[in-house]
Amino acid sequence: MARPVTIFTGQWADLKFDVLCQKMKSFGYDGIELACWGDHFEVTKALEDKNYCKKKWETLTRNKLESYAISAHLVGQAVCDLIDERHKAILPPHVWGDGKPEGVRRRAAEELMNTARAARKFFDAAPPAVRKKQKRVVVNGFTGSSIWHLLYSFPPVLPNQIENGFKDFAKRFKPILDVFESEDVYFALEVHPTEIAFDLASAARAIEAIKGHKRFGFNYDPSHLGYQGVDYVRFIREFGDRIFHVHMKDVGWSATPTRVGVFGGHVEFGHPDRFWDFRSLGHGRIDFDAIIRALNNAKYDGPLSVEWEDGGMDREFGATEACAFVKKVNFAPSTVAFDAAFAEE
Repeated sequence: MARPVTIFTGQWADLKFDVLCQKMKSFGYDGIELACWGDHFEVTKALEDKNYCKKKWETLTRNKLESYAISAHLVGQAVCDLIDERHKAILPPHVWGDGKPEGVRRRAAEELMNTARAARKFFDAAPPAVRKKQKRVVVNGFTGSSIWHLLYSFPPVLPNQIENGFKDFAKRFKPILDVFESEDVYFALEVHPTEIAFDLASAARAIEAIKGHKRFGFNYDPSHLGYQGVDYVRFIREFGDRIFHVHMKDVGWSATPTRVGVFGGHVEFGHPDRFWDFRSLGHGRIDFDAIIRALNNAKYDGPLSVEWEDGGMDREFGATEACAFVKKVNFAPSTVAFDAAFAEE
């Protein structure tokens, strides 16, 4: 099972696209997962400039790179969130507009619909060899959540407040998913704190809320589950048929109590008092052997995309090492019983 090893470009948005491609190829990657910020993938240009997607593929092909997913985390965050000044920094100006919350949410939803249209156009322009390997067209992203602030139930959560939050998610995402359906594109939510789904229970509830819409699934990322104490391998067993994309990302957490707990204590990433922090692959506590075995059982054969984050390591060293790490752990399932050779004729 030769899964391609790619890298998510969100943490590299300071690099121009052509420079990015050159670097990632030199680091050993097979392809890149394109973030919809920086100049890596611009939704409006993809829809309005007839040569935009072609030129992107020319640059990718020149650098012997492929692509299997577009990622729209920042815009997706604003679809269901309670909007405040923080969102202005992560949204395109045409989505932020006048900053009035409902208008921001509405424009973010339309941008996510347009991202599905742009993704379809982009992947339709891919070279035949890439299209042949493409299992599905995927847009990864966030949903935001109108009820994240109710995570800790004090003052006591009122009856139906949580249910109303899932209803709000369904109301806002059903029209988005219908556009994904019409474009034959899949939306993959990265299960993550601050989203409508942040563990197994909330993931199941999100699927139920949108009545099992077939275009809704997950961008599996174990790092956001591990430090919470969530069984990230069980997530694959329970939702394997809805895992549309995989992020390979590591995280470390303390084996003993720390001054700052799992909620983060309002201290920055990298602070020595933190209970948990993201780590370059192989430097944290995620069991990637168990993950690959579970993905094999789930018959996932899409890309393994490195999301590189480690505040204590040079990113070029880390990204290069991470690529080699993923290629080393990415083993195929057995096609025979291991003891079959002992059987008598």
